[in-house]
Amino acid sequence: MKKIFKKLNIFLVFALLLSSLFNTVFLTPTDTFGATTATSSSTKVINTFQGVADYIHTYGKLPSNFITKAQATSLGWKPGKNLWNYAPGKSIGGDIFINAEKHLPSASGRVWHECDINYNGGQRGADRIVFSNDGLIYGTSDHYKTFKCYYKN
Repeated sequence: MKKIFKKLNIFLVFALLLSSLFNTVFLTPTDTFGATTATSSSTKVINTFQGVADYIHTYGKLPSNFITKAQATSLGWKPGKNLWNYAPGKSIGGDIFINAEKHLPSASGRVWHECDINYNGGQRGADRIVFSNDGLIYGTSDHYKTFKCYYKN
């Protein structure tokens, strides 16, 4: 009888260790930007200049915490209001940016998009990333007056 309990205890300890290893390796995926993707409740918001620039450069699109102005408006948001009252954890991004002042390089067929950076609820700040359909990514901290290049194609 003691041998059976001893074998059962060894089996249970082994099963517990194996279960713990499985949960650590397979059930908590993360990407290279530190955003946990296992569940929506544990998703980390990517909203820094370098984090968003790296994500766009790698995946060719904005992280999932960005929604367009039209999407935000459909949730009841109005410009000047706190977006997080309507879409908690989201930031405005993905709308077309018109390079009217020609501060950014232009080319035939190039389309620019913009997104808010460092948004943590409340009023939208001046920090933006502007990115093109051909791989250029720039940041501005003074609402489009000056730009820093993060990636060139």
